[in-house]
Amino acid sequence: MPSGRRSAAAFEGIVVADFSRVLAGTVCAMLLGDLGAEVIKVERPGGDDTRAWGPPWAPHGGSTYFDSVNRNKRSVVLDLRDPGDLELARACVRAPTC
Repeated sequence: MPSGRRSAAAFEGIVVADFSRVLAGTVCAMLLGDLGAEVIKVERPGGDDTRAWGPPWAPHGGSTYFDSVNRNKRSVVLDLRDPGDLELARACVRAPTC
């Protein structure tokens, strides 16, 4: 590609609310992020189970597994049993801005 030119990513401008955990859905959302989508990972209180999977551990002390499959994502913690948090999750799906 010539210097100074940037091609648009395939999913640029698309927002994905990622409610998955552990592997299959998480990797799918990661790939969407790799292709340019804005991915918002919705985690339960205490975080995704994979935050505690290790070793190996990253220099910051977190799980390298979690870091690798959740790249290109923003994260928000919502307790879907809480009516207020459940409404926030629904709002995130309607117009993802979490």
